[in-house]
Amino acid sequence: MEWLEYRIYRNPLSDWLVALAVVVVVLVLIGAVRRLLKRRFRGAEKTPTDLDDLLLDLVVRTKLPLIAIVTAYGSITHLQIEPIVLRTMRGAAIFAALFQVGFWGIGFIDYFIARYRRKRFETDPAAVTTIAAFGFFGKIAIWIFLLLIALDNNGFEITTLIAGLGVGGIAIALATQNILGDLFASLSIVVDKPFVLGDFIIVGSEMGTVERIGLKTTRVRSLSGEQLVFSNSDLLQSRVRNYKRMIERRAVFRFGVLYDTTREQLERIPGIVEEIVRQTPDTRFDRAHFQKFGDSSLDFEVVYWMLVPDYNRYMDAQQRINLELFSRLREIGVGFAFPTRTLHVESWPDAGTGGAPALR
Repeated sequence: MEWLEYRIYRNPLSDWLVALAVVVVVLVLIGAVRRLLKRRFRGAEKTPTDLDDLLLDLVVRTKLPLIAIVTAYGSITHLQIEPIVLRTMRGAAIFAALFQVGFWGIGFIDYFIARYRRKRFETDPAAVTTIAAFGFFGKIAIWIFLLLIALDNNGFEITTLIAGLGVGGIAIALATQNILGDLFASLSIVVDKPFVLGDFIIVGSEMGTVERIGLKTTRVRSLSGEQLVFSNSDLLQSRVRNYKRMIERRAVFRFGVLYDTTREQLERIPGIVEEIVRQTPDTRFDRAHFQKFGDSSLDFEVVYWMLVPDYNRYMDAQQRINLELFSRLREIGVGFAFPTRTLHVESWPDAGTGGAPALR
């Protein structure tokens, strides 16, 4: 067919069609393989092994536009094309190939971090926090390394570029002091580990569970459900109370009894409280004292220690102590006090004086 011999840029139309066909066939095959693997591994999270999770993730991270650029360059190398066009296509193909390798490399890092997190989060959350931070820097290192390779293969002088980056880095550092402050604060948190993922912390009046420690911010899930975002540098400058590191919990509570309680009853109350606390699981009794004469009650103060840090178990123990104390004091005839005010009438004036009564 004569029309196939029609020349476009010094090449027969048939050669251009062959090059186009190669690109189309490769993309169709890769697209079909992607769809097949997605269907095959759609239930990957339900399988006992996580290798199929990695394969599915790598398939999803395969970018068809990047594959198309690489294939297009490979299909036109046999054509008679201007050298500048061929060099441009070669540079684009190198960038596309290295970017695709970068996406796969990021997938491998995410896979190993997720796997490590699942295995070690319950036993060693500090190590999980550290590996997550190093994973982020690993991703940056991959992109920088691939970018330098791409530039080197496209004729750029890498040594000069690195020297220029050093000078430019100083200017950038001066312009982004706050961001760099948060970055180094993130490194301090990862290395020093004042808190790790899963810790329950209190910062000022805010509290919650640490969900993510990023380069600039730390995300905390509050008790009411919303996410709190703290700047890393602000966190290092604040007093952070880490309840996950608590070994024992000191508990103090007070109660008051009525003023008509007898001395003998008052003397028995500390012993009753001690007996109740000692019978409560996971507690260690410290002291119980008749503390003071209150405005409308005789006040006692009790101190004991919870031997486990869990807050729910502490509340369960306190509830049991309160219920037992309520029952035991009622058995010995002691009533709990409540705010009262007594009005004493000293005397009534004579009716003829017309004066007002004197009250106290």
